[in-house]
Amino acid sequence: MSDLDIRRAVPSDIDAVLAFWRTAAEGTSISDDHEGVALLITRDPGALLLAERRGTLVGTVIAGFDGWRCSAYRLAVHPDHRRQGIATALLEAAEQRFTELGGRRVDAMVLEENARAHHTWQAAGYDRENHWRRWVKPLGGGNRGR
Repeated sequence: MSDLDIRRAVPSDIDAVLAFWRTAAEGTSISDDHEGVALLITRDPGALLLAERRGTLVGTVIAGFDGWRCSAYRLAVHPDHRRQGIATALLEAAEQRFTELGGRRVDAMVLEENARAHHTWQAAGYDRENHWRRWVKPLGGGNRGR
């Protein structure tokens, strides 16, 4: 993938990322707005990784590390660019980041209904853990998503 560039997002990328997720990502999150992505980039400047091909955004992953747990979110590849190794390259970049930060294990948030994503994560060496369940509570009185 010599023509694929993976870099960290900067504030000027936010609107393009939000538009990209509307096309390429499954589901929505309570943080899928300018303020939410800006907070992510400010709090952890290396967490949001973008894959570009010739200047066009083709994939994303959030590789967050809180000092205890490595968490992967929003692995998304544009529908016109799937099955070209972009997800694999993004996961490798995320895992490299985690390793450099001292992480020991990656937890990935994957929608239960997204069977295509299950295959992607499994092919990348991730195992499903059925004994854990996610518990959520929106803050600030909103209930706009997860």
